[in-house]
Amino acid sequence: MNRYRSTLLISLAASMITLAGCSTPQANSPLSAADQTFLENAAQGNYAEIEGSRMAQEKATSQDVLDFAANMIREHTRASEKLSALAKRKSYVPPMEPSIVQRTELKSLSLLSGNAFNKMYVDRIGVAAHTATIQQFETAAANAQDPDVRDFAQDMLPSLRHHLEMAQALNQKQKAE
Repeated sequence: MNRYRSTLLISLAASMITLAGCSTPQANSPLSAADQTFLENAAQGNYAEIEGSRMAQEKATSQDVLDFAANMIREHTRASEKLSALAKRKSYVPPMEPSIVQRTELKSLSLLSGNAFNKMYVDRIGVAAHTATIQQFETAAANAQDPDVRDFAQDMLPSLRHHLEMAQALNQKQKAE
């Protein structure tokens, strides 16, 4: 019976954590649910980039990776500030941390060191994250219902594409070494 109860409590706790990460549209915001979801994902992506890049500032062993990380901190902090200003105008409160999935990925990254860290950081935080982010921003730039959300997505795309290009070049350089 105790084993059953323990299993039930663990399952309940896991469900609560999962549900806590799920977004529900904010009723006081004039934004559509899709626009809110885009802003949520964008905010969480910025925080994941910043946290991962701060970690790289402490753990990276390559000057190229350190430079890339410093640039990502600067650029994604700026993007986060723009997103926060937009969200405030739209009465939307964006999340202030990475998603559960992103936090898990950051935890995995934190367990690495040296060259393994460098490669994983560039691959996951640099290439994979920016590839996914660009897809989300392209969709929002084309389909967001709110014109300000659409403009934000369009305005950010050139920087995001540049970040991806830098990450891909760094990834290729690491593979050649």
